[in-house]
Amino acid sequence: MRIKIAVVAGLGVLAWLLPYTIDSYAIHVVNVIIIFALLAVGLGLAMGVAGQVNLAQVAFFGVGAYATAILTTRAGLGFWFAAVLAIVITVVIGLLVGTPALRVQSHYLGIVTLGLALAFTNWVTNAQIAGGAEGISAIPAPELPGVDLSSEYLFYYLELIVFALALAFGLFVVRTGLGRRMRAMRDDSLAAGALGAEVPLLRMTAFLLASVYGGVAGVLYAGLIRFVAPESFGIANMFLLLGMVIIGGRQSLIGCVTGAVALYLVRELLSDHPTYAQIGYGAVVVLVVVFAPTGLAGIPPRLRALRRSSGTAARLQPFQAYETDVSSDDATILAIDGISKHFRGLKALDDVSLSVATGEIRGIVGPNGSGKTTLFNVISGLYKPTAGRVEFGGRDMTNVTPYRLSRAGLSRTFQNLRLFGDLTVRENVLVALDRSRTLDSWQYVLAPWLVSARDRRLRAEAGAVLDRFGLVEFAGQAPKALPYGIQRRVEIARAVAARPGLLLLDEPAAGLNGEEVRQLGEMVRSIRDSGVTVVLIEHNMGLVMSLCEKVTVLAGGRIIAEGTPAHVAATPAVIEAYLGDVMEIPTEATR
Repeated sequence: MRIKIAVVAGLGVLAWLLPYTIDSYAIHVVNVIIIFALLAVGLGLAMGVAGQVNLAQVAFFGVGAYATAILTTRAGLGFWFAAVLAIVITVVIGLLVGTPALRVQSHYLGIVTLGLALAFTNWVTNAQIAGGAEGISAIPAPELPGVDLSSEYLFYYLELIVFALALAFGLFVVRTGLGRRMRAMRDDSLAAGALGAEVPLLRMTAFLLASVYGGVAGVLYAGLIRFVAPESFGIANMFLLLGMVIIGGRQSLIGCVTGAVALYLVRELLSDHPTYAQIGYGAVVVLVVVFAPTGLAGIPPRLRALRRSSGTAARLQPFQAYETDVSSDDATILAIDGISKHFRGLKALDDVSLSVATGEIRGIVGPNGSGKTTLFNVISGLYKPTAGRVEFGGRDMTNVTPYRLSRAGLSRTFQNLRLFGDLTVRENVLVALDRSRTLDSWQYVLAPWLVSARDRRLRAEAGAVLDRFGLVEFAGQAPKALPYGIQRRVEIARAVAARPGLLLLDEPAAGLNGEEVRQLGEMVRSIRDSGVTVVLIEHNMGLVMSLCEKVTVLAGGRIIAEGTPAHVAATPAVIEAYLGDVMEIPTEATR
């Protein structure tokens, strides 16, 4: 930590002294680089951190600059008042641009945002109020008492302070709850929603943050150049900005800044050869995408991972059982009434009804394609049922979104692991522990100390969860680099960290060896004994019959048997549909 503080302090001193060492042209270049670095940070937050393909960042830049220009030259407002209004206007535009993110993702979102950026360029080129193709000139310089900001040397210090605050704020967001939830959404929006992340609001928040950075950059650009024209906000600069983020490392704000500085300096060096410059940008971006997808910022972590792999291997510690919750409650926690789910002509579920008592371990079994995972997806809000009703905790939860169900006390794992691969094991658990609302993000601006205090508390809780599940030595590692059995344990630990009343486990023993299955059984019993109701889908019949008090059997989307393990094991329809006469079924006497 001391080394980091020393490095930051040293860079700050060098940045502060920089104007004393360069000429007027160089200071102009540096000023423009800072503006592009601001834009890159905003794009990194939206695209790299939140995973939202945003090709409208240059349009936010243009909105901020043009709004400042119009309000100062046409409306006669002072620069700073115009700047505040310009940022507000940019935020509104950003929220409008982000609206398609609620319905489309991936390259479709890129096409939509690119179209909106082109529409902005077309508007300013033809609108009389924007000066048309000639743009707007004679923008007044910002004023500060005793400071001549018409001097680019002094304007540099204004930019430097704004940039430092903006970068510090961005890093603060990324490393605390809001940023973790956005990164989780980027890695797997479905799993993030199932853990309580408010995905629609997070997508809008990503565009809001990008628009703020774009608006601030536009204001600074208008104050620096004091002239705006359509070519400054065209598609060429958008792809230049995109190249900066990709080359630097879109998942790292420091990488985005590094990419902005490096690529703009290269642009200056090749300013007399624009054709070669464009070819060079494209070639470098392709090479980075193919050989270093995490950009320049991803190189140090890869080197650290190599050093760690050559050191002492981390070890999985024993699971520490929960204290038994002696409280008793015979209420029904989950009631499913007449649920059907049709995928066009396929009836995945057909009039399924069942109830689960509080404190029970319920098994759901059946052959492949019988509708087990579809049932879980309906219960957890991933699918909307064609017909029927789901009650959870005594309330109608039919068609309720996954994040609302999670916040109501329902948690789940998935048949195929859905861990956040680019977050550490600790961060995976932190996402589940964090119950803060996205609408409370105003605290990042007005009460950051509350955010810091909450983050410290969550980290302490995450440490306790990791210690209980024996994962402390893996806390700083990415789960995708861990053995499969440990990944399964991480997913269960993450699901339990969400403090559920009902836990859905979808084939938790899949891919585990005999000892790992035994340990899984101990964990599930202890989780139930702590007061959590468990429903699990499982093909390991030995585990199901020895663990569950009651078993429900599905076949062809319908329930064909339900009862104690001994009763189900003796049911002819079950033997015929699923178990077969070649498999030995543990009975009550042999468990």
